[in-house]
Amino acid sequence: MSDEVVTHAVTRVISVPGLAKPVAVITLDNGFDHTKPNTFGKGGLESLDAAFDAAVQADPAAIAVTGKPFIFAVGADLTGVEQVTDRETALAIGKQGHDVFRKFTDSKIPTFAFVNGAAMGGGLELALSCHYRTLASNVAAISFPECFLGLFPGWGGTQLLPNLIGADRAVTVIIENALNQNKMLKPKQAFELGIADVLLDSPDYLEQSLLWLAGVVNGSISVQRPEIDRGEAWDAAVARARTFVEAKTHGASPGATKAVELLELARHNDLDRGYAAETEALADVVMGDELRAGLYSFNLVQKRARRPAGAPDKSLARPVTKVGIVGAGLMASQMALLFARRLHVPVVLTDIDQARVDKGVGYVHTEVDKLAGKKRISPDEANRLKALVSGSLDKAAFADADFVIEAVFENLSVKQQVFAEVEEYVSAECVLATNTSSLSITEMAAKLRHPDRVVGFHFFNPVAVMPLLEIIKAEQTDDATLATAFKIGKELKKSCVLASDAPAFVVNRLLTRFLGEITAALDEGTPFEVADHALDPLGLPMTPMILLQLVGPAVGLHVAEIMHNAFPDRFGVSENMKRFVEAGKTAVWQWDASGKQTLDPEVAALWQAGSSPSSSAELLDRTLDALADEVRRMLDEGVVAEAQDIDLCLILGAGWPFWLGGITPYLDRAGVSERVNGKRFLEPGVASVPR
Repeated sequence: MSDEVVTHAVTRVISVPGLAKPVAVITLDNGFDHTKPNTFGKGGLESLDAAFDAAVQADPAAIAVTGKPFIFAVGADLTGVEQVTDRETALAIGKQGHDVFRKFTDSKIPTFAFVNGAAMGGGLELALSCHYRTLASNVAAISFPECFLGLFPGWGGTQLLPNLIGADRAVTVIIENALNQNKMLKPKQAFELGIADVLLDSPDYLEQSLLWLAGVVNGSISVQRPEIDRGEAWDAAVARARTFVEAKTHGASPGATKAVELLELARHNDLDRGYAAETEALADVVMGDELRAGLYSFNLVQKRARRPAGAPDKSLARPVTKVGIVGAGLMASQMALLFARRLHVPVVLTDIDQARVDKGVGYVHTEVDKLAGKKRISPDEANRLKALVSGSLDKAAFADADFVIEAVFENLSVKQQVFAEVEEYVSAECVLATNTSSLSITEMAAKLRHPDRVVGFHFFNPVAVMPLLEIIKAEQTDDATLATAFKIGKELKKSCVLASDAPAFVVNRLLTRFLGEITAALDEGTPFEVADHALDPLGLPMTPMILLQLVGPAVGLHVAEIMHNAFPDRFGVSENMKRFVEAGKTAVWQWDASGKQTLDPEVAALWQAGSSPSSSAELLDRTLDALADEVRRMLDEGVVAEAQDIDLCLILGAGWPFWLGGITPYLDRAGVSERVNGKRFLEPGVASVPR
């Protein structure tokens, strides 16, 4: 852990009204502002250990620990984990954290955590290790994100939290929130769950915390804790956790599985036994490839996504003071809302008739009213946003726009016509963007007077939720256009990845390839149940048939046809799928009254299957081979700069789990990369344990 940014712990002694003895306050601070939060590595834990000893030596009435402005602590220094090469070191990491934090738990002097800022992972475990907790009302986030990364709270969290708030609530915080896209708690939620003893307003938070501490110490304030049900309620919580983890990970994430086992063990409320089990389990997970892949994913999202490979100098970007959107359907309306909220510029929608335009603008206004109703925006902000979004049947409304994006039917000639019409009204510098998911942008721009200002701007659905934005450079796209696209993407708070103008770009190309293998297996006679669950060992967020239902079979078929035209040797078009779409079917599965999933009889009747079924193992191998082949081709073609960009796209655009590492780390560690391509995608030790 030689690269650790040490979080120093400094002890000072403060006199507090109502107490005969002073209070020793330990402040955590790594010396940087709030953009570089406090974390705990070996040095940070040693500093906290020494600060606690110094606090005890002051013979105080109480010991309190707090953070620097806006940050309490956000957990372990994960950069150090990647450097661990042996199990003894991994065991030492767990033991050191337990030993230092437990001093606060076992202290004869009352200990308090003043949670003044973000508290995540090990930071929250430190707070739980104290006897009492105050919480500032303006704290940005409170969470245990470990299971999201492929880990589990390993410095006491699995033992302390359920014994404070009950197993049922602990399962929500440790497992369900983490595996639901790392959901964070607001201060009020944390207080209502019982994680904090008191919620205090922020302006004089430290002063109020000290006064509350004094009341607890002198007996004028009594802190009540709920009685913990260690019987049927605990059984039910663990059963729910086990079911949830299996549904979300299919056993592909050892960290989440360990979390369930440790929550079960916490029933006994024996810290000696529980902490020893946490340490052993932590060493197991730290020495596993899934955690390394999770940390690889974390670094992609936190670092590479913020500095997109290949993006031009941002100084080339042009200002955008008005946005035009061609189309007023659901996708276009979602974009209009996002542009208005993030850019705060006028947005105008056009479509072929007034009813469509009115519906699109109406959608935006309704969504704004919902935000206001939930108090996520003020009434004044709601009025401003609604005033920014308007509609018109005349593309002349784009005359003063700096950025126009089309979201019309996925047909090349239609999109060419749209751009030709728009070009008659806009300036030569106005960026023309397309939200196409698969068509050639180079061909789309070929007949324009200024093809250099056309760029791909591919959102994922739902627009407000999915963080990825694929920015596609066509053959003629100039740097100013590209820089403007990246600037807007950043202002929209999207993670942008640069792709070249290849069929279906990144995410849709890979999803179409693997869905094609599943569909081909169905055509050959593989049972739907077998085919739909063959990829379960990857722990993907949904099965292939559910993904097809989400995307829309008609859309999936259309993209498959485009890919077949481009690469007929690798992308097929299923006649069964054609019949499926022509029949207006949108789903393969149906559910009976008891919730049991069964094959839709109409689908079974439509599907003309062969007599060469595959087993789950055979189909998994076949699909992984296809993915390894396609990723290698994409890299050879220069669709993206590196394998890391493909992984980033799958994590942010398709919701593939962190512990998978996108896809290339999994293909490497499963031996698929070398079997198919003769070499790994990543260097040994990247997203895997050094061997």
